[in-house]
Amino acid sequence: MRKIRFILPLMVISLFCGLNGSAQNKDATVLTIENEAVSVEEFENIFRKNNRDSIITPAALDEYMELFINFKLKVKAARELGMDTVAKFRNELAGYRAQLARPYLTDGDKLDELVAEAYKNMQKDIKARHILIKCEANATPEDTLRAYTKAMSLYTRIAAGEDFETVARENSDDPSAKQNGGNLGYFTAFQMVYPFEEAAYGAKIGEVARPVRTRYGYHIIEVEDSRPARGEIRVAHIMVKEKKEEGGAKNAEDKINEIYQRLLNGESFEELSAKYSEDGSSAKKGGELPFFGPNKMVPEFEEASFALKNDNELSKPFKTSYGWHIVKRLELKPVPEFDQVEREIRSKVSKDSRAEKTRNSFIAKLKKEYNFSVNKESFRALTAKADTSIYSGNWSVKKKVLKMPLMTIDGKSYTNGDFHKYIISKKGVKSRGDVQEYLAKELDVYGNDLLVRYEDSRLEAKHTPFRLLVNEYREGILLFELTDQKVWSKAVKDSVGLEAYYEKNKEKFLWPDRIEASIYTCANAQVADQVRKLMTLGLEQADIAAEINKVTQLNLQVEEGLFTKDDKEVLSRIVWKKGLSENVELGGQVYIVDIRELIPASPKRLQDARGLVTSDYQDYLEKEWIKELRKKYKYSVNKDVLHTIH
Repeated sequence: MRKIRFILPLMVISLFCGLNGSAQNKDATVLTIENEAVSVEEFENIFRKNNRDSIITPAALDEYMELFINFKLKVKAARELGMDTVAKFRNELAGYRAQLARPYLTDGDKLDELVAEAYKNMQKDIKARHILIKCEANATPEDTLRAYTKAMSLYTRIAAGEDFETVARENSDDPSAKQNGGNLGYFTAFQMVYPFEEAAYGAKIGEVARPVRTRYGYHIIEVEDSRPARGEIRVAHIMVKEKKEEGGAKNAEDKINEIYQRLLNGESFEELSAKYSEDGSSAKKGGELPFFGPNKMVPEFEEASFALKNDNELSKPFKTSYGWHIVKRLELKPVPEFDQVEREIRSKVSKDSRAEKTRNSFIAKLKKEYNFSVNKESFRALTAKADTSIYSGNWSVKKKVLKMPLMTIDGKSYTNGDFHKYIISKKGVKSRGDVQEYLAKELDVYGNDLLVRYEDSRLEAKHTPFRLLVNEYREGILLFELTDQKVWSKAVKDSVGLEAYYEKNKEKFLWPDRIEASIYTCANAQVADQVRKLMTLGLEQADIAAEINKVTQLNLQVEEGLFTKDDKEVLSRIVWKKGLSENVELGGQVYIVDIRELIPASPKRLQDARGLVTSDYQDYLEKEWIKELRKKYKYSVNKDVLHTIH
């Protein structure tokens, strides 16, 4: 499905764009559609996001205003259809707003601190073992104590001299421990849950850390080693796949060894990769792969790559689940500088369990800003006679107690009754043990949630960039839905209209001249001569390949099908006529092309060009729709205000 060219860039811009050189009066009207005014602030915010590096001129503003008018007219039409009132729209917008609000609902200073810590941890890899004693995150105090006691007893045994690996095999709740003794190998920042990472990086080599709690339970961690982080490596490779037929495994191994020997004899890695590597995506680039770090490739490939000590060094042939490989190191890149990865780290920190620390710090600041308070006497009156029946929703309290004020946020009072409803709504929860302890914990949760929701409700008023961005998403969703109805889905579903458009414009959708042919790629001119002799004897293609490749699999490759001149370089070097072409030498190989049929340029059938035709039809529908909207609605631009933007 095609994306909206105008609104898509708006969805990926930072929340905190400045408006340097902005217009003087933010509230001034720059555009009016019917009786609805659009402020210059809204237009400027969007304009600057999509024209960051452009010189602002009256002509540029006028040109962009035309796009903006189209955008606003479509949004106007969507609202008139009531599309902003349906549940689907409201739910989708609420989801986007919740994502946009996250950076505003955290403690930025604490986040900075955790980002710095994470970057420090990224500088080294830790090798460790662990023992897990399972304990659910919401376990009762009794179950938590039981798990903690077991973890401490195992920790004490290890501290007294028992072998960690043996204790792990016999006691760990991690199923893999029975085979690996709790061995986790090397890991780095963000590869383990945060409390585990924090404990592992805080321990010394050879030290066994005291049990640490995560959402999985209690862990006993033994740090065995640390090493400088590997960083990322860029390599080129040649890959040969094992064919399934009989002898395929041996042929693949023989072929990779032949290639390796030719590399040792001084032939070009890039040329041999282009000729023989069966990784199609990299072969054309000399086998080059993008940078990768630990755990990004299968283990055999990763270890072989990082074992190379110098650029341009070659590995010996090795096997993975994908086939046989030879790797050439191109470049090793250490852990990037902080400013290069800060944004990525910040995103990760905000999403893992570290975020709980920033939330707690944020809530502490909100309590101070909004004069948060809890009336302890009211709480005691409410909970005095509470018993375990509350877990099933049975909690009877006198009306006068329910009316008592329980907490205050920014001058607004919440009563015992509000908290009582909250607890009753949780009926059916598993028993939490001590009732008073449970209610005290839930009071904290309830108060914290109220604080965050109150702050969330004030974001548009407190933060102009947030307000503008939420509005962009609101209008973007509307535009997406209506454009889907009017353009994208319509073009796909309207088979009659699509066919009529195709018939009227079929000359735009042509096949170029093509040939039906077989392309023989020969290792050298001698092999090409042998191929031609076998052709004159009337041998089938498969038999020719089998005969030529008896000694080596590198002598001949054959490809057949329909081709244009742009598909293969050799096809632009030969005369297009039926029969065998002359020999063409390219890149150290010799090509023979057997042309069986010449197919002149002709219109594609609709089924062959459906994607292109549909795309063109969508453009046509959108242009017609915009014409209709511009006729339907009255609009005007205040250019005096528009041109104050500089």
